[in-house]
Amino acid sequence: MRKSVLLMVLMLAIATVASAQKFALIDTEYIMKNIPDAQSANDQMQQATKKYQAEVEAKTKEAQAMFQDYQKQVHTLTTAQKTQKEDAIVAKEQEAAELRKKYFGPEGEMAKMRDQLMGPIQDEVYQAVKELATHHGYDLILDRASASGVIFANPRVDISDEVLQKLGYSN
Repeated sequence: MRKSVLLMVLMLAIATVASAQKFALIDTEYIMKNIPDAQSANDQMQQATKKYQAEVEAKTKEAQAMFQDYQKQVHTLTTAQKTQKEDAIVAKEQEAAELRKKYFGPEGEMAKMRDQLMGPIQDEVYQAVKELATHHGYDLILDRASASGVIFANPRVDISDEVLQKLGYSN
């Protein structure tokens, strides 16, 4: 009996604290789609991705062609020639892997480009969200785009359009 009363009091206290907090939602995907600079940056990154991916695929195809050629000639090659061709194939595969890392790795060209192009825009969005949170007294603002736990949210708590207006983009 004591435990159930204690549990009820605890739940009531939690509910009281939770109801005192103000929260809102934003949808960063929606916001970014409505910012022309973000769309331009996204287009530039897609073009660079295609270019870099083509270069990586070309190296990979060279390595595959070398391997197929090796398989056709394997029976006629000496041990030294086999070793030489195998080393060349491995070197070409390593070139492709290094190129992939150079372009798409965590410190690669695409990461640098994303930071350079999208970083300032994301900072502006963050600053606008922060100002709105301070102005309206929000304790918590969730991002609907990245919060996989949000199953449903009432549209009245979504302040994405307010963020866009704060940034100077009417929708």
